[in-house]
Amino acid sequence: MNVDDVDLVRALTTLTDRSSEYPLIPIGNDWSRQYYDGPFHVFEAPRDRPAISLVFVQSRDGNTGAENPADLGGGPTDKHLIYEGLSRVAADGVLAGAGTVGQSVFFTVHHPELVRLRLELGLPRHPVQMVMSNEGNVDLSGRLFTTPDVPVVILGGAGCVRKVQPQLHDRPWITLVPIDGSLEQTLIGVRRDHGIGRISAVGGRHTATALVDAGLVQDIYLTTSAIDGGEPATPWYTGAHQPPLSVIVRKRERADCNPIIFEHLAIGAAVV
Repeated sequence: MNVDDVDLVRALTTLTDRSSEYPLIPIGNDWSRQYYDGPFHVFEAPRDRPAISLVFVQSRDGNTGAENPADLGGGPTDKHLIYEGLSRVAADGVLAGAGTVGQSVFFTVHHPELVRLRLELGLPRHPVQMVMSNEGNVDLSGRLFTTPDVPVVILGGAGCVRKVQPQLHDRPWITLVPIDGSLEQTLIGVRRDHGIGRISAVGGRHTATALVDAGLVQDIYLTTSAIDGGEPATPWYTGAHQPPLSVIVRKRERADCNPIIFEHLAIGAAVV
């Protein structure tokens, strides 16, 4: 973690708060409530499957794709307070598509105050590392797959199972779960067999869209920067039926220049 970068985190100011209208659980400590301007909220998990939240940063013109994510303009506040912080502090697992998982990627919480909060919530230091892949185009030499004390779950299509299964015989901390055509049934099995009740899904766009279209996502934590950028025409949702979004909270960064806007949005009919 870049200490100088962390020092640039700015507090948020609440613009809209409709959290009382939703089945939410408040979490936080003194530090997070100061910078987030109140408690952070997560949805209660369904009884038979994980609660799944999406996490995206988009440029002002709505792009989420970029070779360097910093080009989207989220800045230190989004990175440390939201993306690597509150959005995964209560998660049992962090899920990404194979295209998002690079050689050095490892999904965890970094800020010391949020590490403390995670432990106070009774959770392991690091979430389960989760990857979804149809064809198995994943680099198993990357850090995510080579940390034996942190479990990994790969949700794999038929091509992934054929390609990856033979490479796992000496990696007992990695579990390959076949999707077998039904993403819903796969996630029900993940909850039942692995005890993963809450997932923070951090991209990419195609993985997020598959989860939304399967009706498995409750909400999205969406940061919008104050600058245009990123790869053109790369919205977070790529499917044919844009889901309805309802504002739970909206906040603005307390910054003199180019403040970000953060929104916690319910996806579909999540109102009590």
